[in-house]
Amino acid sequence: MYLDTEKKKEFFAKYGKSETDTGSSEGQIAMFTFRISHLTGHLKNNHKDYTTQRSLIKLVGKRRKLLDYLKNTDIERYRSIVKELGLRK
Repeated sequence: MYLDTEKKKEFFAKYGKSETDTGSSEGQIAMFTFRISHLTGHLKNNHKDYTTQRSLIKLVGKRRKLLDYLKNTDIERYRSIVKELGLRK
């Protein structure tokens, strides 16, 4: 599987407070970004996979909501995670 337990711990250790803090917004945003990039690559090869397309749209919405929450609560954390992940051009 492309997203195993070790990979998740790595995301939360790098972007969150610790590898066991799975509730941090930064860690969740990083994990959603990884999943979005994986699904985007899958859809380039399988353009008729509408179930995956729907899942991708839902993930983008979830990430957007978390980014909005982070922007409203702590703008510096928002700016740092956007810069680290390269979400804005």
